[in-house]
Amino acid sequence: MILEICVDSVESAIAAQRGGAERLELCSALREGGITPSAGLMRQVLAAVKIDVFAMVRPRGGDFCYTADEFDVMHQDVIEARRLGAAGVVLGVLMPDGRVDVARTRELVAAARPMKVTFHRAFDVAADLEQALEEVVATGADRILTSGGEPDGLRGAARIARLVENAQGRVELVGAGGIRSTNVREFVQAAGVREVHAALRARMMSPVTYWNHAVSFGTHPDGLARYVVREEDVRKLRRALETAAKNGKALVQ
Repeated sequence: MILEICVDSVESAIAAQRGGAERLELCSALREGGITPSAGLMRQVLAAVKIDVFAMVRPRGGDFCYTADEFDVMHQDVIEARRLGAAGVVLGVLMPDGRVDVARTRELVAAARPMKVTFHRAFDVAADLEQALEEVVATGADRILTSGGEPDGLRGAARIARLVENAQGRVELVGAGGIRSTNVREFVQAAGVREVHAALRARMMSPVTYWNHAVSFGTHPDGLARYVVREEDVRKLRRALETAAKNGKALVQ
């Protein structure tokens, strides 16, 4: 079982590796659902860890229908991630009607090689997940990150299991959406996935002793809020995932 942890800082990346993660999804602005990390952040994280790092390629928050200029930015970000030494990228492009934009996604996949490519949770807002699965396969992407089109993976587990069956090994399904040590066993048994993605963000107290609360930045009311990944949380999930994998083998035998 592969455990991928979503991080947005060097501190969280190191904690995730120490806790037993096999892979990182590196983003910035996780409050916006994750956007492309800076070159500086990628460089520092790649220098700090030995496990695979997949860089998010998403030029902004919001929908996944991109202008020509935004698509060009994505293309350049893919090339930059490859140049810096990332093991993979995480991306996705949709049409206005909810279909996967196969042509543009395929172009990004080609630009990424030899890196691996994950089609991110834009998949979960596609109009028809079964059709979207075939469309992602047509792009050449290696993985699909999904909660089964539901708010969390546990509720979407049965749908994910059907997608795994339909995929027939042509693309790997990575289960996501609220996965924790307390529910991962039930989730993997129901979904039948071999890879799990989790955020595990914990709020960290700010060291700031003075703050002018009359001033705010961005759209979030608490400008001092900061979230990190803790080593102990990753370790708990890793252990629970190992237990789930052992139980799964026992059931098969």
